[in-house]
Amino acid sequence: MRDDEEFARRLTGKFYGVLRWQDLDALWDRVRNEPEGWFVSLTGAMLPDSPLSAEELKRFVDGVDALLGQEHREDYCGIVYADDLETPTLVKIYDPNNLGSSCGMHGGAHPPRWLLSRLRPEAIADTAPLPNVRKRWWQALFG
Repeated sequence: MRDDEEFARRLTGKFYGVLRWQDLDALWDRVRNEPEGWFVSLTGAMLPDSPLSAEELKRFVDGVDALLGQEHREDYCGIVYADDLETPTLVKIYDPNNLGSSCGMHGGAHPPRWLLSRLRPEAIADTAPLPNVRKRWWQALFG
């Protein structure tokens, strides 16, 4: 199976929701503890050519964690999903300001804003424009 087929298969596969903030902290710790080989992508932006460095991964995880904490002011998380909570290889992160219907009940699944993946990501169709505030946030992290 080609990498793009494998990525598409896994992207639509089974995921586990991270419901509690402390569970999200534990997920981030697992990601940070194995920093090699992670790709990160922003839906609607150019795809990455190479995996993140350990420093870039830490900067992304710290940045997206802070953004979620500031903008998703709920007592639960519920907008991060991982293929495996103990040994994640694909993490979907939804934008707290553009949640739509992540389950796909109302006219198709709403794509995640960010993907953290051990496989090189492929483009994801998204009909919604990428907000300038997210472009600026992304550029602040990665220049």
